[in-house]
Amino acid sequence: MALFRYVLWGAVFALGAFLAFQTAVWTFNQNSDNGSFGAASIGGAFEALRDDGTPITHDAMTGNPHLVFFGFTHCPDVCPTTLAEVGSWMDKLGPQGEDLRAWFVTVDPTRDTPESLSLYLSPFDTRIDGITGSQAQIDDMVRKWRVFAQRQETGDGDYTMNHTASTFLMKSDGTFFGTIAYGENADTAVKKLQRLIAADSAAKS
Repeated sequence: MALFRYVLWGAVFALGAFLAFQTAVWTFNQNSDNGSFGAASIGGAFEALRDDGTPITHDAMTGNPHLVFFGFTHCPDVCPTTLAEVGSWMDKLGPQGEDLRAWFVTVDPTRDTPESLSLYLSPFDTRIDGITGSQAQIDDMVRKWRVFAQRQETGDGDYTMNHTASTFLMKSDGTFFGTIAYGENADTAVKKLQRLIAADSAAKS
């Protein structure tokens, strides 16, 4: 029996080591395309439309630490919940977060025109700006932020969108800093934002 336990624990250890190795290899491959291990290539130049219909590029995001969240206006729960949470996080930061910006990027530009996106965002924090555009423009942003977005037919002639539910934390120079998971503890989320703001401030000084 003792020998069996040793063999079992050895197998568990070997499996754990294998999974850790595979995870490291996957992470390296994901990050290798920008030439530096550990600095994920997320975000980048784009052209799209604000929710007021005016053109927007990546330059509008840079200059301030910012949050980027992808969703759509017909989203039943994840998107409105996250948008409400973003406003709450920013409120909790108080003056510390006065330079923080937030961007909601639609993954459903066919239905989410600037007008409909602006109307959808109106009940939420005014510091959250919306981004839409042509399908090609949104596809480009989805690819550059490494977001999963897929149309799912509902069977009644309508459709929904399956998409990444994490919020991306970006430094003012447009580099990726981390994520806040959907449903993450509010205090933990605020601490992550505080670390983003502190790191961004230190990089500028």
